Amino acid sequence: MPALQDSINAVRVAAAAADRIKATDIVAFDVADLLGITDIMMIAGASNERQVLAVAEEIEKDLYFKCDGRQARSREGLTEGQWVLLDYGDFVIHVMHDEAREFYGLERLWKDCESIDLQLEHPETAAHDDAADDLAE
Repeated sequence: MPALQDSINAVRVAAAAADRIKATDIVAFDVADLLGITDIMMIAGASNERQVLAVAEEIEKDLYFKCDGRQARSREGLTEGQWVLLDYGDFVIHVMHDEAREFYGLERLWKDCESIDLQLEHPETAAHDDAADDLAE
């Protein structure tokens, strides 16, 4: 995979931050071959404008503190709340309002790209599922 390991690790930090703020879905793609502008594109969904901004803020904070002061070289969409695009050079993070997806049509950019396993853990969900299974038995 053309994506560099340190980029993947940084995207995992970003994904964990988005997950902590309860992003509705999180997926990352290796887009180096198709787009040629970056290695990885991570998409995080949010259920409303306030959550879009909160997810983007949490991602920026974690990447700065947990990845040696990484800062986005450009930031777009921070005033609207419908979407935020953070360009870190070797990866791009797009946080968007779930209902606004059709306006940005990003699917055409990543639909043929290989996805990256972000290895997010959900111990509380797993424990809850196990308890539900125990009750069902």
